Amino acid sequence: MFQLDIPLLDKLYAFYKEITVVIVSFPKSRKYTLGEHIERLTLEIIELVISAGYKPKEEKLETVYEISAKLDVLKMLVRLAYETKCMQSKDYQCLSADLSETGKMTGGWIKSLKQ
Repeated sequence: MFQLDIPLLDKLYAFYKEITVVIVSFPKSRKYTLGEHIERLTLEIIELVISAGYKPKEEKLETVYEISAKLDVLKMLVRLAYETKCMQSKDYQCLSADLSETGKMTGGWIKSLKQ
C-alpha cells in the first residue's frame, strides 16, 4: 500500500469508514440518494487530497481550494442527513467533529501553501 504523508488523508480515510457504517442505517428512501451522495463526495475529496499530494507545491493551491469547497458541501449534506432523521445525534456529533477538524487541517494547508 502506498503512503503519502498527509494527515488530512488519514482523517478522511477514517471518516469514510465511519460514514459508511452510518449510511447503512439510513432509511431506504434516503440511503440511495443522500447517503450515496455523501459517500461519493467523500471519495472525491480523498481523490483530490491524493492528487494534491503528488503535485508540485506551486500547483497544489487550486486543488486544496477545491478540497475546501467540497468539504463545505459535505458538512452541509451530513447536517442535512441529521436534520432529516437519517442518523442519530451521537453519530452526527462525531462525524461533524471529524469534518470540523478536516476543515481546520485544510485551512492550515492553504495557509502553508500561501507562504
